[in-house]
Amino acid sequence: HVRDQHEHTTETAKQKLLSTLALTKKLFLVDLTRASMFRSLPRTLLSRRLFARRALSTKNPVATFETSMGTFKAEIFEDQMPITSANFIDLAETGFYEGLHFHRVIPSFMLQFGCPNSKDPKSQMCGTGGPEAGSKFQSGDKTIVREGGTIPDEFEAKISNMPGTLSMANTGRPNSGGSQFFINTAPNKYLDFFDPSTPSKHPVFGKVIEGMETVSAIESVPTAYDNPIEPVKMIKITIETSE
Repeated sequence: HVRDQHEHTTETAKQKLLSTLALTKKLFLVDLTRASMFRSLPRTLLSRRLFARRALSTKNPVATFETSMGTFKAEIFEDQMPITSANFIDLAETGFYEGLHFHRVIPSFMLQFGCPNSKDPKSQMCGTGGPEAGSKFQSGDKTIVREGGTIPDEFEAKISNMPGTLSMANTGRPNSGGSQFFINTAPNKYLDFFDPSTPSKHPVFGKVIEGMETVSAIESVPTAYDNPIEPVKMIKITIETSE
């Protein structure tokens, strides 16, 4: 009797184990299906959903970039990068960027913009210009002077140069950033000022939160020596605040 009871108990345990394994397998297959469905969504749709979710929560200023190839929006990290953000906002609100062109586009790397010489998109001087030397802007209660047309390096917030981030361009020398910046289209962590593996120091001051498909479209244009063959123009940049 004891043996029969033991065999019955063992058989019941086996059945429970098999049932548990079957359920686990079913849940695993469901998870795989969900993951497959997520991966199968178009990249642009995923971008819209993920970036839009961030856009709804931001209290920082949002910049709307109207280009000849479409529009995208970026959160400007005023809370973490006040000087760099104030410089960009001042230039945008005074119309500095209107009519300029993306002068350097490298797929799977970045899009560079902001040189005043790029009003002529084929100028040999593209990439060499900046704001007027001695011009000023406000950052909180501080007045910042662009000595030589540049701003102080702001190596404070450790935000990595990841896809969609806006980062300051510079010459490699200290305090050499001005009006030019780039949009990362790939993980470029080696450009982080806090990455000791290279001497590159490019602080991030914003991130695209909507319209990443426009950034991808610009990234894909044919180029000659990294300059778009068909110029990509910045029509206007407008700044919205939550106040």
